[in-house]
Amino acid sequence: MMNVWGMTDVGLTRQENQDAYAVYTDQDNGFTVGVVCDGMGGPGGGKLASELAVETFLAVCRERLRADMSARNVQTVAESAVKEANTAIYQRSCSDRLRGMGTTLVSAIAWDGQALVSNVGDSRAYRIPAGGGITRITKDHSFVERLVERGDITAEEARRHPNRNLITRALGPDAGVDSLSDSYLVALESGDYLLLCTDGLVGTATDQEMEREVLHGDNDTCLARLLEIAKAQGAPDNVTALLLRQQ
Repeated sequence: MMNVWGMTDVGLTRQENQDAYAVYTDQDNGFTVGVVCDGMGGPGGGKLASELAVETFLAVCRERLRADMSARNVQTVAESAVKEANTAIYQRSCSDRLRGMGTTLVSAIAWDGQALVSNVGDSRAYRIPAGGGITRITKDHSFVERLVERGDITAEEARRHPNRNLITRALGPDAGVDSLSDSYLVALESGDYLLLCTDGLVGTATDQEMEREVLHGDNDTCLARLLEIAKAQGAPDNVTALLLRQQ
């Protein structure tokens, strides 16, 4: 099982927190499920989209995860949860006249010393081993990520690029999309961490700062310290993070 800590904050410039996160722990089947979403779509729309995505993703996991599942079975559940979240947001956007609203999503389903990580958009998952050496698990679905992959800009330049907020994939804007999320199976040893976060943290705290606060501080306050770092950099966006530690 996992220890879990979470934090979300509106930041210093936004009027509404359109991020959402939640955790579900199944003691009987041995699963811990965490999900973080960053909504988009103007007043009301982004907040609704992220909340619907979190709610739907967790509901599917509660209903379908079973103790005897293989990693491939767990991936199938996660992919189904993402698709159903997409459908829920799209249908709600049509009924509430909020067409175009959507959200990113990053999730982790952890069990038996491993985690199935999924992502849509530019919210991220990191693995931070107990011995140090932070690594990014997910790949952003974004305009600047494509530039980095082509070698047009560096990862550091991507952090400051004027189009860094343009994402190429999201939940909600389109119906009937067959392939939305990417999936990654990650091995976890005792003391290893998974950090799920929105771009409000990624854009204001470096990987090294995230690793330092997680590994060399108190677990109960490290996310608050990361929020302080984000605010010291202006916190122009909502800031949300979910930290999971393998027991």
